[in-house]
Amino acid sequence: MRLHRLSHFTGSRNLRLRLRGYSTSLPGAADPSKSKLPLKGLRVLDLTRVLAGPYCTQILGDLGAEVIKIEHPTRGDDTRAWGPPYAPSKDGGKGESAYFLAVNRNKKSLGLSFKHPSGQRILQQLAKASDILVENYLPGTLKNYSLDYPTLHGMAPHLIYASITGYGQTGPYKDRAGYDVMVEAEMGLMHITGEPERPPVKVGVAVTDLTTGLYCSNSILAAVIARAGNGGVGQWIDVALSDCQVATLANIASSALISGKGDGGRFGTAHPSIVPYESFPTTDGNIILGGGNDRLYAILCQRIGKPEWITDPRFMTNEERVENRKILVPMVAEVTRSKTTQVTFPLPHPSTLFLTTTHTISTSRLPLVTTCKVSSVAFPPPFFLFLLLKYGCVRVFSCYHRNGWRYSTPAECRTPLSTIFKPRYPTPTFSPETWSRRCTTQHAAISNS
Repeated sequence: MRLHRLSHFTGSRNLRLRLRGYSTSLPGAADPSKSKLPLKGLRVLDLTRVLAGPYCTQILGDLGAEVIKIEHPTRGDDTRAWGPPYAPSKDGGKGESAYFLAVNRNKKSLGLSFKHPSGQRILQQLAKASDILVENYLPGTLKNYSLDYPTLHGMAPHLIYASITGYGQTGPYKDRAGYDVMVEAEMGLMHITGEPERPPVKVGVAVTDLTTGLYCSNSILAAVIARAGNGGVGQWIDVALSDCQVATLANIASSALISGKGDGGRFGTAHPSIVPYESFPTTDGNIILGGGNDRLYAILCQRIGKPEWITDPRFMTNEERVENRKILVPMVAEVTRSKTTQVTFPLPHPSTLFLTTTHTISTSRLPLVTTCKVSSVAFPPPFFLFLLLKYGCVRVFSCYHRNGWRYSTPAECRTPLSTIFKPRYPTPTFSPETWSRRCTTQHAAISNS
């Protein structure tokens, strides 16, 4: 075994990791003592990689939990290499990938190999000192290293242990790795996405991974509440991409079950149960128009200069409009096709009108209409000094500037990323006990020599 000295724990003032008589006083990446973050005081041991798991733990970190991210000791999370683009480095080199930055703020990063017995013991002690553990390995993988739920539950009954897999802990597909695009295809989402008469397409973002991260974070929050009423005993949470994908099919899945006719195929930007409700062409682009109910449909007809459509017996109710979709949609398109977007349909518009335009991310109205903003987040000194000199400020989306989640419970972006350093030099071989004493303010990676 060789020990490599790496960086300070991201923002940490003191790493107290003692394999004998562990301490639970690992401080957060930033001092949140003046804030009222709802998960302040909870520690999350993050054994996840790529997207679903890191997205889940980032949510917990945003809400104040201390997140310790375990990464491969030399290459780190796979997504560190998923680019371009990369955040620019002041020395002209390649910085962190945009992908990694998207889901790894508010975390500390520790390079550690759990395939080595010393790494396993360190992780077991971290688990004892944590409230929550999140992992996304294939079922049975962590059992080989004594890091599975039954083993850790025996050591730390309070631990909430969340497992994210592709297809669950049991069943014929349990040993298959889960990938967003595979689950989109297998569970029906891809079949309903795209234009009619054209091949299925995947959603523009890895929505299966993201919704799985959301479901997992919600489940963890529920488990934290349940633990308080269960004598402080934790539980095992089993979250699968396949289950979450089926759950988010929502009305489409319900319609297929009730009608017995399948999912109805692809509708492009249109809605299977509401007409009109889709993109229509203009002379200089396109516009999204809709009439979600009879009142909104009447307002739409007035706005586009066709009040007679309100009383047309073919279109008086939504059911009739759906039945006559092939008649009404071309009629609306004929009207919009001769009009300019900004002159005929200026924005902002009355709140009662279902109308908007399509934008790229760079031209979007996000700063005007959402709680999100682009923030330039610096690495707070003194322990981020190297990162500040190397990267300067990192631009990230932060959706918490209007009094938290638009309501009273706050969340915040405290640190933009956790950087795992390349080894600077090898040090002599230490026992784990010696290592834990010597590295009280250091971040370390254990790897096989």
